[in-house]
Amino acid sequence: CAVKAAHVLSEIAKNEEMKKPCIEADLVLTLIPLLESTDQEMLLHAGRAIGRICYDNRDLQEELVKVGVIPSLVRILTDYAESEPLVHVALLALYNLADLDSAKEALSMTNVAEQLVKQLRRAESHERLEIVFEVLQALAENDALKVQLVEAGVPEVLSEILLRLQGSSQAEDTCIVKAASDLIVSLLLGAELSHFLTRQLKVAKNNAKSIVLILARHENSQGKDSLNSEFALLVSITLFLTSLTCLVLSLSSDGNCLRMVQLGVIHQLLDLLEKHVRSRDTSVQQAALSALQNLAIPVVSKVQMLEEGVAERIEALLRSESPPVQFKLLGTLRMLADGQADAAEILGHDPTLLNRLVQWCSGSDHSGICGEANRLLASILHHNRSQEVVKAIQAAQGVKHLVSMTTSEHAAMQNEALNALAIASAIDLETLEESFKESQLVQSLHKLLQDDDTSPEVKYNSMGLLCRLLNSGDLRQEIEEDKIKDTLERLCSHSNANVVKEAITTLQVLRGDT
Repeated sequence: CAVKAAHVLSEIAKNEEMKKPCIEADLVLTLIPLLESTDQEMLLHAGRAIGRICYDNRDLQEELVKVGVIPSLVRILTDYAESEPLVHVALLALYNLADLDSAKEALSMTNVAEQLVKQLRRAESHERLEIVFEVLQALAENDALKVQLVEAGVPEVLSEILLRLQGSSQAEDTCIVKAASDLIVSLLLGAELSHFLTRQLKVAKNNAKSIVLILARHENSQGKDSLNSEFALLVSITLFLTSLTCLVLSLSSDGNCLRMVQLGVIHQLLDLLEKHVRSRDTSVQQAALSALQNLAIPVVSKVQMLEEGVAERIEALLRSESPPVQFKLLGTLRMLADGQADAAEILGHDPTLLNRLVQWCSGSDHSGICGEANRLLASILHHNRSQEVVKAIQAAQGVKHLVSMTTSEHAAMQNEALNALAIASAIDLETLEESFKESQLVQSLHKLLQDDDTSPEVKYNSMGLLCRLLNSGDLRQEIEEDKIKDTLERLCSHSNANVVKEAITTLQVLRGDT
């Protein structure tokens, strides 16, 4: 009798006009206990009735979570994992509830991650995969659940799906590839994931050669639609692998990244990226640049990439007018220049790049691009050892932007600018002297030293730069006229020992004692 009643209610609830009477009669709360039944037919009809009545009703959905529907749904997935109708009902319910913070919190207390992995592996239809993907994408917004999902092996299963569909040109498969790609990126970026990536790294290393084969085949793709879909697949898998290998520093990721470079991934990525430089699909370009940026982290990879002329090829992508792509491009070049004098010299000798950087420093409406352009300029100066590069940056009018960067609201950027200007001053102070005076560098440094809110590291680096400036007669005069000596004497009693030590040293240089 109860089963039949639940069946009738599930049919009645199909009618929009009948939902309100069902709600007013508190039928949902009456149906909830039925989800604890061991009768599969009862579970099916009760689940359908509840889902239909509560569909698109946030208040009722919140009430469902409060009365404990989440554990019941996960139990259905666990106990009846091979019952297609019951799994479908449970997944639909989770799909409708997963956007609720309360539901995510409740789900984090269950083994839902393991059950969703099982359903991913069992899914044979596009429809089933899509609904599982939708649930996973919603759950990935929660940090605790994100960790559980990756620990349960979701990225591994997704990579298997991507590789399985790599040769398909069907529209449905392309949708699955895109959804799986988005999920991989969502799961692997931004979480504290290092403690469980050992097993995933093994998967990545084993698949490396497969990725190169896919890349090689992409180069010969002819149709634009085919190229777009396949390139999206390529980038997704490459980003997946590089995220894994570069996040796990304790697992010799340098060797893994170098292996990817030696297998030819970089140039094959760039070949396809260049074809898409004017494409409106900037997500492809961003993903490819993210992969390149990750691969450029280890020093061994930087050297290999420089020897193969990667820096010059990346610079050619400056034609892109997409802010997100420009941002990624700048970050990739900065990663490549970090710690590499050769890379800094290559970049510093390119007038087109320097002019574009200066343009971004002053004219970009995108604050992230402006910041990255300044940081790349600073990185080029910092790691460069060539007088010609210092002259080139001065000629491009980039020095004034680095002086402005010393007053950034971000201490990290301030320190990058201060260190870069100190190194450049040691290389060729005469070339920079006029720009320093015009941009009032001495006065800016004095303010940093006077400001109690300035971090100790910034004060320390400011004094390091001052010592370099004292080698110029005109700048020494400015320093003396601005009475920086008094400020330095006060800093000799600063609470930070390094600041005190540098203040004493700077005073000695100012007085001519050293």
